[in-house]
Amino acid sequence: MSDSRVTAVIAEDETLLRDALLAQLRTAWPCLQVIAECEDGASALDAIAAHTPDVAFLDIRMPGLTGLEVAAAAVEASPRTQIVFVTAYDKHALDAFDRGAVDYLLKPVTPERLAATVQRLQARNAPPDVDSLRALIERLGATRPTAEVAPEPLVWLTASAGRETRLIAIDDVVYFRAEQKYTTVVTAEGEALLRTPLRELLARLDAQTFKQIHRSTIVNLRAIAGITRDDSGRGTVRLRARPEMLTVSTPFMALFRHM
Repeated sequence: MSDSRVTAVIAEDETLLRDALLAQLRTAWPCLQVIAECEDGASALDAIAAHTPDVAFLDIRMPGLTGLEVAAAAVEASPRTQIVFVTAYDKHALDAFDRGAVDYLLKPVTPERLAATVQRLQARNAPPDVDSLRALIERLGATRPTAEVAPEPLVWLTASAGRETRLIAIDDVVYFRAEQKYTTVVTAEGEALLRTPLRELLARLDAQTFKQIHRSTIVNLRAIAGITRDDSGRGTVRLRARPEMLTVSTPFMALFRHM
């Protein structure tokens, strides 16, 4: 990998950790050009698809799409991108990395480990082994970081509809739509407004039920009647209880491959 113009995307939801990694990379790899700093998985996937960077540094646990899901979709969105996971996984899980196709940085990231990772990346002249990467992602998907515990998924939401405050069961939600600092909750009966940004909401949703299909949209999988893909690779979701169609941005279509 030539140092003439090496580009990278950094994805880490904690600002202090993201800034620290960026500062360390400036020291360890001065020629590296960080073209996007992302605070969630959806933004990271969009950035990888748009810029096809040489390297992506992905925190494994992020709101919405995890680093594993981003890496799985990036295999199609940008096959040339080398993946480096930033993780709090324990030693048992790290054995999978040592047999895998990517590098990893264990939190807290040390200058010595980062220097070794940079050296390996600089020495590579070929794109990652896609089959090995997919196998690694599948193995890691069954293992949770021991240092991080996910909060209990939401069961009820309190949202506003004009002057009325509604109590909405999470199972009744068809989809969520980002509205600047707020989030619109859409059910079969209508819409209401949450004073919670989509990014914060993502961390409290059951990932087995709700899937992000666009930077601004999360859909309840149980509410989907069908998904179609057009010639450009972009998808469209047809809903069971709503007339509107939802757009699935091209890089997110890879997440529905096995549905």
